[in-house]
Amino acid sequence: MLRRRRPWKSVRLIVHAWTVIFASMAAVAWFPNPLTYLLAVMLIGSRQLGLAILMHDGAHGCFAHGQRLNMTLSQWFCAWPVFADTVAYRSYHLAHHAHTQQPEDPDLILSAPFPIARASYRRKFIRDITGQTGFQQRKAQLIGALGDLSHFRARLGPQCLVNAVLFAGLALAGVWWAYPLLWLVPLLTWTMAITRIRNIAEHAVVPDSGDPFRNTRTTIANWIERALIAPYFVNYHLEHHLLFFVPCYNLPVLHDILMRGPLGPRMEIEHGYRAVMRRATSKSTGHDLRGSDAAMAEQRRGGKRAAAGF
Repeated sequence: MLRRRRPWKSVRLIVHAWTVIFASMAAVAWFPNPLTYLLAVMLIGSRQLGLAILMHDGAHGCFAHGQRLNMTLSQWFCAWPVFADTVAYRSYHLAHHAHTQQPEDPDLILSAPFPIARASYRRKFIRDITGQTGFQQRKAQLIGALGDLSHFRARLGPQCLVNAVLFAGLALAGVWWAYPLLWLVPLLTWTMAITRIRNIAEHAVVPDSGDPFRNTRTTIANWIERALIAPYFVNYHLEHHLLFFVPCYNLPVLHDILMRGPLGPRMEIEHGYRAVMRRATSKSTGHDLRGSDAAMAEQRRGGKRAAAGF
């Protein structure tokens, strides 16, 4: 029953994400002030991450039994609006599942350097929240897509088309400015900041890289964290790694089942993202990422991730 796909539930989550996005834009249009704008950026950025998370469900085939419907929902309504691609992401992501926290894991660069010093994370957060990380990733994605026209059309054509439709729709509604200020700005800032937090929470400073119950983490999130940092059950990451064919909306049920069983005490669980970040930034001295070479490696990896998705 847990692995049963219910397309209406997936559609409901997609509709919820876009409803929050457009409602936030409307709030800024109706009540333009700095506080409303900042809150809208955070809410929209969290839903942009939410779209990437839902794309992730589509990459695992969890939207629907039929491949056509699964890919239609995942690509048109989740991946392409945030300049991602389900197909490219799937091949990259399945390698992560096959080799979690092992040398072959393509995501190992995201977790291996931790713990780091607080000052080091502060510098990363500043780069994320000011758009530097997002700009570098989008630039790498654009450079990777450049070539002849057919190559660009295959790599970024659908993403550009969907974003052009989004811009046109906002322009017809009389709020063309919402696209750069309330779509691109969150995508390049808040989405990048919380994506890093999510990556850290999932695999950094875990106790045993070889134990599937302890080489990833579930973070028990409160409603504020779910609204602004961890949408659509992404915090149940340990459960997802154990049974990656379970749709995201069933992960809380899977969590309860596992916690009531004999394996519950063995599972790596943390209560709240603040607690995770304290552990991940507990290093007192030394250079983070083992020097500038590792920092450059992370930046290159970020570019590859941007080309594939999130």
